[in-house]
Amino acid sequence: MAMRIYNTLTRRKEDFVPVNRGKVGMYSCGPTVYDYFHIGNARAFVVPDVVRRYLQYRGYEVTLVQNITDIDDKIIRRAAERGTTTEEVVGQYAQAFIDDRDALGIKAPDIQPRATEHVAGMIEMISTLIQKGLAYERGGDVYYDVSQFPEYGCLSNQNIDDLVSGARVDVGESKDDPLDFALWKAAKPGEPSWESPWGPGRPGWHIECSVMSTKYLGPTFDIHTGGVDLVFPHHENEVAQSHGANGTPPVKYWMHNGFINIDGQRMGKSLGNFRTIRDILKQYPGRVVRYFLICNHYRKPINFSDEELRMCAKALGRLEDAVSNALFALGQASGSGSLPWDEVRSLAASADGGPAGEAGAAGDASAAGRLDAAVAAARAQFEESMDDDFNTAGAIAALHELATAINTHVNQEMSGRGRASEAERGAAAGAVLAMMELGDVVGIIEPGSIESRRAGGAEQGQGESGVESGVTADRLIQLLLDVRAEVRAAKLYQVSDMIRDRLGELGVVVEDTRDGARWKIVSR
Repeated sequence: MAMRIYNTLTRRKEDFVPVNRGKVGMYSCGPTVYDYFHIGNARAFVVPDVVRRYLQYRGYEVTLVQNITDIDDKIIRRAAERGTTTEEVVGQYAQAFIDDRDALGIKAPDIQPRATEHVAGMIEMISTLIQKGLAYERGGDVYYDVSQFPEYGCLSNQNIDDLVSGARVDVGESKDDPLDFALWKAAKPGEPSWESPWGPGRPGWHIECSVMSTKYLGPTFDIHTGGVDLVFPHHENEVAQSHGANGTPPVKYWMHNGFINIDGQRMGKSLGNFRTIRDILKQYPGRVVRYFLICNHYRKPINFSDEELRMCAKALGRLEDAVSNALFALGQASGSGSLPWDEVRSLAASADGGPAGEAGAAGDASAAGRLDAAVAAARAQFEESMDDDFNTAGAIAALHELATAINTHVNQEMSGRGRASEAERGAAAGAVLAMMELGDVVGIIEPGSIESRRAGGAEQGQGESGVESGVTADRLIQLLLDVRAEVRAAKLYQVSDMIRDRLGELGVVVEDTRDGARWKIVSR
């Protein structure tokens, strides 16, 4: 099946055919850095990261550009409120954005331009629009003349007459039509400004993205992402500017993610009902927050609550548990307490197409074959879902199916019988690697999170700080389990149970298996 993307411009799913074969150019609207970003903003940053990861999984060479708006009315107001400079405001919140982005497992874009670095290009594009009769100057301000662009309203699917009736003219504006929008703003006292043919001033918000996307991706590129709140006026104005200046439609596929609601109402800073990512990360690991953001289709609105995050923590824990269970069983079968990733890869590779193994091979091959088939089915379901407009909900469901198959194989065919053939171990190793690979495509499972889990790392209620002390926690817990094993050997079961129960009170669940005791950190 061909990959299909819902295009906001055409309001239907379309087969994905990039401008240049094998290559994809993406532009993602980045933050205006005047405050910490909230959970609603985060969805608009996670979605393009997932899209890029999956396109790369599919073999495309992807270039992702995401801007940082570092000059804007909001930044100027924040600096004035604090009695500081716009540079200090930008410096603080740009770094905060990067820190919080990293905590959510969002990979840095290939190019992250800042608006103030491209003012010269903005002046050039504005000049081109004036020369073409698409823009005009009034008292040092420059406006785009919407009446000269017949396609205006095509992206938001709005009639221009309706737009005009709802438009307004702010105090001090001298534009010819209420719908015309600012390309350049004349300098006001105390504001940052740049010299231009129309006098000192600064660029409007919309022109920034048109200039930066054109510079790094060309006049027409493949995918533009952003929140649905940006469709109008921001992206509508981008279409008008870029098409007007370059003479060609700027974007083939417009992708917009839905809102995040809280108590049934859209979340937003203007409404005062938002939760910042920074605050949420004090309670939940970043991978849990990311799971919440992608467990529904990106175009659907989702409702934020602590209960939803707790459910996501448990759901993600089930995926990680499946991997940990398999790694534990593989390690016990090899005579070690922990099987390194390179040994898992080697074991999976040696089993591919290899013999079934020693005595009992017919049964072993059947068990291994069933798990291999489950891996193939999960991968097919994962790809089919992601090919259908990046349906992460379906992709995550495929991961849970795979987790069930891994647990069944480990419990019934490995730990349950107390032995495992090379074919069974190889199948388990292959399934673990498949889970890690597909989990990494959507960014919710990675080797570091599994190692953290096995070492007593961060879980819900701990934030990420527990990772630093993971090794120490691992050793302390293992010491207690070693003591407990000696106590059990001496048949002092009451003491053994006390150790298990007290560890449970601390959030460490101990499971006695045929291969020995194993443990895991759980949500409390």
